Amino acid sequence: MLSKMGFAAQRKWIIVTFTIIPLALLLTFSYYPAMELVRLSFTNWDGLSPDQDWIGWANYKEVFSNPEIFGVFKHNFAYFVVGIVQNIVAIYFAVILSSKLRGKNFFRLLLFLPYILNGVAVAYLFAYVFDTTNGSLNFLLGKLGFDSLAETSWLGNPSFVNYTLASVGFWRFMGFNMVIYLAALQSIPKDMYEAAAIDGASGFKSFLYITLPNIYKIIELNLFLTVTGALEVFDLPFVLTNGGPAGASETFVFKIIETAFQFNNYGLASAMSVVLLTFVIFVLSIQRYLLNKGGN
Repeated sequence: MLSKMGFAAQRKWIIVTFTIIPLALLLTFSYYPAMELVRLSFTNWDGLSPDQDWIGWANYKEVFSNPEIFGVFKHNFAYFVVGIVQNIVAIYFAVILSSKLRGKNFFRLLLFLPYILNGVAVAYLFAYVFDTTNGSLNFLLGKLGFDSLAETSWLGNPSFVNYTLASVGFWRFMGFNMVIYLAALQSIPKDMYEAAAIDGASGFKSFLYITLPNIYKIIELNLFLTVTGALEVFDLPFVLTNGGPAGASETFVFKIIETAFQFNNYGLASAMSVVLLTFVIFVLSIQRYLLNKGGN
């Protein structure tokens, strides 16, 4: 068939064929489920019954009026704060390990290693670290003389349980962010730093006026990943605290899954998912506007 076509016709046929397949997969596994999610958010479907009664905006009213649902967004704030600190520390280590440091490849591997570990395995690992009676953290604090902190229930105190959980994410993902920043730093021409040194610029000024502007887009990318990750946390509170104590560590995604699979309210869970998607788009739009404004 192709042999009978001209070159231009063959080219168009091949382009269309290779475009249709990924487009069909995208429509089937992304856009159609998304549209079905929006449709289900206007029903009271329980996930099992063939009946899907249309109830209009009732689910959305429940999401915004019930503090036990929309209020859990405040628990995600800890992950956002720790994520910002994580990026700062990642930039710091990336700058150090991009210099002529002996054994820098070993330290790069050491910092990146936590990222390749399974998330559930990491959660179980830190369950022993944060254990109140036999945990390694309290044992270390006791040996260092911090007796008042050595008996702290890191996963049982509602005041800081989310920061405790977020610190696990800090340990696991900091190396990943560092590698991204490291790749960006290595793409900066060395001549720029040499010229700055000849002009008498200090290391801090070189970082401020050469390094930061050249990795600005990478910072924007990592902040994008940080914000989306902070809003979509699920595995750590699910494994380590199961949302406790008394719901203090429940995240919005945790609440969605609980609503769908524990309470069989798929209509409300769908509405919560749509709200989460809208909120993520809104927050990222503001972030992109502010960063692009700063970049200009």
